Amino acid sequence: MSTRAKVAAGGVVAGVILLWLLPFWAALLVMVGVPVGAYLLLDPSQRRRLRGVSRKQLGR
Repeated sequence: MSTRAKVAAGGVVAGVILLWLLPFWAALLVMVGVPVGAYLLLDPSQRRRLRGVSRKQLGR
């Protein structure tokens, strides 16, 4: 199993656990808010570099 597949499986498991423990809107807020918060913490140069990378190259 590749590293990318392990991360995806872990994300699905975390999402299911959040949906089970929290109300739907709170779980959705966490699942959307964490990646958005991480993106906003990047420097402008890192954001520019990330936008330039294609989807296929992310996670390698």
